[in-house]
Amino acid sequence: MTIGEAAAASGMAADNIRYYEKIGLLAKPSRTATGNYRTYTTAEVQRLSFIRRARELGFPIEQVREMLDLTRHHERDCARVDQLTHEHLQSIDRKIADLTALRHELEGMLTSCHGGTVRECRILGAIHPGSSN
Repeated sequence: MTIGEAAAASGMAADNIRYYEKIGLLAKPSRTATGNYRTYTTAEVQRLSFIRRARELGFPIEQVREMLDLTRHHERDCARVDQLTHEHLQSIDRKIADLTALRHELEGMLTSCHGGTVRECRILGAIHPGSSN
């Protein structure tokens, strides 16, 4: 398969495929004798699909790298995959808590705003206290 065909089959952009090759998530592909075009196997497209889905789920590159390594050892216990997923869930929970706190802060700013001029703007004052706006 060409890079365009691999991109279509995996649901990934060709630029992303090149990037994943560059950082070593995907081995450098073989090339055609004429034209020196990249060629991809079904197994490589399946690997790309795994990478795409793991990234859609928000797993960081290094965790994706580790999970890909684990997929080569079919008989190993999956406890490490569980641990990686648990760590990722904890990270998501922290982000949700941070975003919730941010939302409450912004809602408070809006509630404190009663119109007026930019000079009197409580939102700008809360963002940059002590300024004269």
